[in-house]
Amino acid sequence: MSTYHHITQEGLDKLLEELAQLRAQRPIITGQIAEARDKGDLSENAEYDAAKEAQGLLEMRIAKLDASITASRVIDPSTIGTKKVQILNKVTLLNHNTQKEMQYTLVSENEANVREGKISVETPIAKALLGHKKGAVVNVTIPAGELKLEILDISI
Repeated sequence: MSTYHHITQEGLDKLLEELAQLRAQRPIITGQIAEARDKGDLSENAEYDAAKEAQGLLEMRIAKLDASITASRVIDPSTIGTKKVQILNKVTLLNHNTQKEMQYTLVSENEANVREGKISVETPIAKALLGHKKGAVVNVTIPAGELKLEILDISI
């Protein structure tokens, strides 16, 4: 089964930049392994073990990024509407439990950053909002309990 996720061009560029940085570290770690190997007995060589572990972690992260980039589909912002909540929309909500307004931009999992008000479309809140129109009241089950959210505005 081939699955993909939507991402902005900015998000894809960040992933590609991180991948390039990680690939640039390969020769450094290979050099550390060679240097540690030259020191003799590998069975009791902590430097060698640490370098091999670092190499394994690096390769695992590179493979994960490669897979994520391959599965990414860049979203054309010009195709994003505001009639119904969808990825890349900025949604203004009223939390009926607290009577407070909040605003989130729905983004891909790789681009989520709560401090910036960006939540993943994979979160319970975003999943509950997707496809709803302005004025809709949506009930969301989160680990802390039940939320009742009203969609006040949908923008780009």
